[in-house]
Amino acid sequence: MDFLGRVRGLARLGVGVSTEYGARSASGALDPLELRARRPDLAGFLELGVEVDRGLDEDARRWVASGAPVTYHFLDVNLDEPEDFDRPWLDAVCAVVEEVSPAWLCGDAGLWHFGPRERGNMLLLPPILTDTAASALAEGIVRLREATGREVLPENPPGQVWVGDLHVLDFFARVCERADTGMLLDTAHLAIYQRACGHAPLTGLDGFPCERVVEMHVAGGRERHHQGLSWIEDGHDVNVLPDTWQIFEAAVARAANLKAVVFECERNGLEATLPGFERIAATLAGLDLAAMHGGDS
Repeated sequence: MDFLGRVRGLARLGVGVSTEYGARSASGALDPLELRARRPDLAGFLELGVEVDRGLDEDARRWVASGAPVTYHFLDVNLDEPEDFDRPWLDAVCAVVEEVSPAWLCGDAGLWHFGPRERGNMLLLPPILTDTAASALAEGIVRLREATGREVLPENPPGQVWVGDLHVLDFFARVCERADTGMLLDTAHLAIYQRACGHAPLTGLDGFPCERVVEMHVAGGRERHHQGLSWIEDGHDVNVLPDTWQIFEAAVARAANLKAVVFECERNGLEATLPGFERIAATLAGLDLAAMHGGDS
């Protein structure tokens, strides 16, 4: 069955929040279960950021134990490198999948480590935006999907310097077609890319197959300036930039198979996060999102 057939079987998760190992160690950071208890409409699921060498922290385990839905956001695989799919790593990924039963896997489709996968080599760099790189990335997505039995949604990563002859949306359109997959569209990351490359916020969106967008991310960013250089830092704070909101509101209206939206704000206090969550929820409520239910009752 092709993606447009498979996507109908994916659960509608609604609005959710993200976390990763140790996120709540920051002073006053968000407690996902507290948010769910207070506003279940804004915490329909938890996106677990996972490096298998670290595993799950106590907050993640408490959420999983509650029986509430999760997704698995990988933080440790270069999808375009076949050697990254070594047996110990794949076994560990499958063990986490078995433990948490995620609705799907997703993650930034870039360079998570340079050289062998180990703590000192972890980073995140964007992919090279070429046709050849798109094919290599697609092969990795298929490999991980077959190994885990879950859909694997590539995410457009952040980055200030980009190499290659394709626009990032054209690149991921080719990836999605060749892997026959859906996508996680990070609107904050796209805003960073558009600004870094001198594009308007919505450049390239008209030609992108938004029906493949299953999940979206919204996050705050910080505008930085130093010695004449300006850039946007991906801060996961609550100050969502106007460019990000513009992209989100335009893309969500076209995403016929959208199942989930994450507000990435895990190191901020609950009260500070509510306006962002509520704007996301209001945007979704203002659209005809019957397709977001995927036929579910």
